Amino acid sequence: MSDMVKKLQAKPNFYALDGVSGEQIEQAERALSLKFVDEYREYLAAFGVASACGHELTGICASPRLNVVDVTISERISNPTVPADWYVVEQANIDGIVIWQSCSGEVWQTMSNVPPVKLCESLCEYLKL
Repeated sequence: MSDMVKKLQAKPNFYALDGVSGEQIEQAERALSLKFVDEYREYLAAFGVASACGHELTGICASPRLNVVDVTISERISNPTVPADWYVVEQANIDGIVIWQSCSGEVWQTMSNVPPVKLCESLCEYLKL
């Protein structure tokens, strides 16, 4: 189990589903025409989808509201200037705030009519793990 997974599990109010297979992760990557960063792949393999300390993260699950493929495709339509190698890791559902991770690992925030803002270098850093 990776350090990131252990630290996420230790966060307050942690809830998760079961992890997903490598094949399910690869299917999601193909659907989005990108490759997830290793830390996000580890998260998906461990939990599929999870929430902790006020963050409800996307993942691979049946819920279109939390499924990374469904959410990313929908947000790409709403945010057409977002690079094609970004995927949604969290929808804040406040003021149109969306949190993305680039395929290089950086975490970005978008809002309507505002240029993207780089928040940090990794999902671990974003979640303060």
